[in-house]
Amino acid sequence: MFPLEETCSGHRDQHPHTILYNILSGRESAYLNNKLNPSTAAYSCPCEHRRTVCLKDPKATCQVASSVLVKTICFVRSLPSFSQLPSGDQSSLLRHCWVPLFVLGLAQDKIVFEVTDVPNSSILRQILLGPGLTAKEADQPTFAGVHKLRACLHQLWNLDLSPKEYAYLKGALLFNPAVQGLSASLFVDSLQQEAQRALQEVIYLLHPEDTARFSLVLRAASTVQTVGHSLVTELFFKPVIGNTNMLHLLTEMLFVH
Repeated sequence: MFPLEETCSGHRDQHPHTILYNILSGRESAYLNNKLNPSTAAYSCPCEHRRTVCLKDPKATCQVASSVLVKTICFVRSLPSFSQLPSGDQSSLLRHCWVPLFVLGLAQDKIVFEVTDVPNSSILRQILLGPGLTAKEADQPTFAGVHKLRACLHQLWNLDLSPKEYAYLKGALLFNPAVQGLSASLFVDSLQQEAQRALQEVIYLLHPEDTARFSLVLRAASTVQTVGHSLVTELFFKPVIGNTNMLHLLTEMLFVH
């Protein structure tokens, strides 16, 4: 979707200097200053997309993200059909789909966030260290991951979904019979089909002449499911929860009244 050039710009330059020289000499300053501009992302080199980033205003953004997560859990708990499921199935479904539901919540609330480079993170450092990055550093959000998340949000914003469309779409994602270990998978499958039918009906009611809208909404839902759990956890919640296990926290939010 967002093609990357196969080689860094320095490799194609007729000048004998390498990209390492360009970084040190400042020739790539404009390139680095535009690293988070979506309009230029498709033309940046692969090493640029590996840059680790963090929230520019973590206090404010994490507070907003926490509010979206709380509303997401409240939505899930408010569904009578969900509460009828065995507690193990409830936990499994939430653990599997909390990120897509959270992303839908970000889109529905029109949440915009800014990121910046992680301190001491640079293209030069990644070139020099390469595979030597620690596991902790490897889990940190990257420019490419944030770019994918923003693309999902813009795709949803372009559809301008109504509250009912969001609600039924969340239900269709929540009730996923493909989640392993479900004891009531057939019931979950029927709930997903019910949510999809309701979504299709409300789309037809609100947009009777837009015959392609249902497929576009499903395509957006499929894209949302590609957003990584580690990206969302590290970017929006790690500054608040520290080393607390996110899945344990979600389970606690679901069952502790």
